[in-house]
Amino acid sequence: MQIEIPFYGHKNIRSLHPRTIEITTEADLTVNGDCIIGVNAAHGCNDISEKIKTLLKNPKSTVTCTISVKDFSFKTKGKGNEKLTLLNPHDIVIRKSSFVCPRTLATNFDAASDAIPRSIVKALQNPDTRGIFKIEVS
Repeated sequence: MQIEIPFYGHKNIRSLHPRTIEITTEADLTVNGDCIIGVNAAHGCNDISEKIKTLLKNPKSTVTCTISVKDFSFKTKGKGNEKLTLLNPHDIVIRKSSFVCPRTLATNFDAASDAIPRSIVKALQNPDTRGIFKIEVS
């Protein structure tokens, strides 16, 4: 199963965090949000369908997230986690660690925001840039 979540860039996108990647429904971003790669996302964890949430809560599930911006894309893989609540209405966070909070979509990813190619980050520093955060769960 998969879902595609549209989001937009922001002048303060830095994408420097070594452990997480985040998109948010919020419109504003400070430079302190160095894991955030997109704002004005269509939805947060809470809005994901129950079918996908069930798969995400299975530790045997593989979760692939692809960030697509213009002609660029970046893919990272992680795992489902039985401790997920997926209740946050604003944020979606993927993590290299096994830490879980209501903002967490999945854990144990093989990359974080600091690994995203700088060509994507540069494109996302323009507020008019539209991106897609695709989540595939198998």
